[in-house]
Amino acid sequence: MPGDKSISHRALMLGALADGTSTIGGLSTGADVIGTASIMSSLGATVTLGERVSVIGPPEGLTPSCDPLDCGNSGTTARLLLGLLAGVPGVHHLDGDESLRRRPMNRVLAPLHLMGVALSTPEVNATFPLTIESSGRSLALSYDVPVVSAQVKSAVLFAGLVADGPVTVRERVTTRTNTEDMFADAGLRVERSAWRVGQSVTLWPGRPTARHWEVPGDPSQAAFFAVLAAVSGSRIALPSLYQGPERTGFLRVLERMGARVDWLPDEVVVQGADLEGTEIFGSEIPSVDEVPALAVACAAARGRSVFRDVGELRFKESDRFAATIALVQALGAVAWADEDDLIIDGLTSARAFEDFAFGSALDHRMVMAAAVAGVAGRGVTIETPLAVASSYPHFFADLESVLS
Repeated sequence: MPGDKSISHRALMLGALADGTSTIGGLSTGADVIGTASIMSSLGATVTLGERVSVIGPPEGLTPSCDPLDCGNSGTTARLLLGLLAGVPGVHHLDGDESLRRRPMNRVLAPLHLMGVALSTPEVNATFPLTIESSGRSLALSYDVPVVSAQVKSAVLFAGLVADGPVTVRERVTTRTNTEDMFADAGLRVERSAWRVGQSVTLWPGRPTARHWEVPGDPSQAAFFAVLAAVSGSRIALPSLYQGPERTGFLRVLERMGARVDWLPDEVVVQGADLEGTEIFGSEIPSVDEVPALAVACAAARGRSVFRDVGELRFKESDRFAATIALVQALGAVAWADEDDLIIDGLTSARAFEDFAFGSALDHRMVMAAAVAGVAGRGVTIETPLAVASSYPHFFADLESVLS
């Protein structure tokens, strides 16, 4: 698998904020991560890409860029960057592509406003392009995240690095813990405790320590190969995979549906089987990135599957909620929405999938889901297949190698 995209973004940002040289092994080569590297360079860090990436944070800290910071198609870059810029005094202009300009930013801007970050445009329904002004310091904050979002939590924690006291973030569903884990690994004081059914994270301000980061394989990319194995009766091994519980819920779903999953120290192995429909809760897959892949498994299963509380799919690179329904229907299965729930009546086997054409709306995860469905079924013609470049440039080469 390519290097984990979430960890790659954070390693670059922490390296740029540190005083000294950080190195990164296994960095994702997707366009989203390369875009984050470019932005860190624009803010004054020295980033050298290669098999082993080096990031040198300036001793005096990052400085504003004269040019707009282009976040491309990456919501992770955009939202984490808004928090990071709280510690970079000056005026910052941020922009992205047409898709990113449609994605809501007010969920991040609301807590940042409470921390003293000034926004040049109205906060309500704020989208890119944006201009923010930072004093280089922020206010301490205790914040309950109203939506399930690791990006919101992470933005607040990045802004907390320059706060005038500890910053606490509470979330009702524990989202991916990459930010708080990596902050602790970079020498920062972080404390976690249980809160309701989620967690509370408290960060004390400070500057990260330069260090080496080794990026494991990306579970969200692995989900497509895991589903391919599950629906086709194949056996696929996924080596060097990040196995954090907040990132591997899709594997537990596949186990529940009947696939065999062997959790080994250095790899995860998925063996396909006849699948049964199941009920899948959004809290099992907090980022909902794996829903399009799992929907393919549900379309191949016997009986009904229901995804509960996955409305966040509507606010991804495309409206993945509508796109996932369209994909399942293109396969010949029945799918519909009930508010934020997505219901699928499966076809019993991937062999029943129809030959289909699919428009991906330039969404990398929809391209990969359609490709896996086509391989497991009777074929697919995909528009804009190069959308995979944002996260997994060699996806089709890896898919071909699995099939050969």
